[in-house]
Amino acid sequence: MLRIYDEQKNDIGVATRSEVHRKGYWHEAFHCWLTSYEQDTVYLYLQLRSKRKKDYPNLLDITAAGHLVAHETVEDGIREIKEEIGIDVSFDELIKLGVLYYCVIQEDFIDKELANVFLHKTNKTLDDFILQLEEVSGIVKVKVNDFADLWYGVKEKINMKGFEINEHGERITINEFVSRERFVPHQISFYKEVIQKIQEHI
Repeated sequence: MLRIYDEQKNDIGVATRSEVHRKGYWHEAFHCWLTSYEQDTVYLYLQLRSKRKKDYPNLLDITAAGHLVAHETVEDGIREIKEEIGIDVSFDELIKLGVLYYCVIQEDFIDKELANVFLHKTNKTLDDFILQLEEVSGIVKVKVNDFADLWYGVKEKINMKGFEINEHGERITINEFVSRERFVPHQISFYKEVIQKIQEHI
């Protein structure tokens, strides 16, 4: 059950996740973007969503994110980082980037999120991630500046490096160039706002 809000962002009760996405209620989510600093370059980690996911399978997305269920606070959202990518982080280690509104409408799916967005600067490497395979099948990193160039239209493709766990449990190295089409279709304005806020803190 998720807490739901009207168009003026007033609390109007609770609803199931399927009802929320069918009727297009606003609901709260927790987003955390992880960055690392390596050899004078800032990298951004991205998750590769599992092929088994109902929503946006096999697309690149926020490092760790998820819905806040009805009884949870924003602080409780920290669990998503441990659950999805196996990294232990305390809430006071996060940098708050704000609450961003975004809406994605597809044929039978309306996603209107009040996204509580955070940044975490980590010293972890790709080897430190332990994935929740039903949710996340891989982790990659891209240069923050390249990520910005992609969403601001400077570059059509950017390089990502990382790994994916295949259906046999084997770790497969990823080193390829990707375009916007490989990402979850959040609004371009959402990506730009996140990039701007991340760059203010790196």
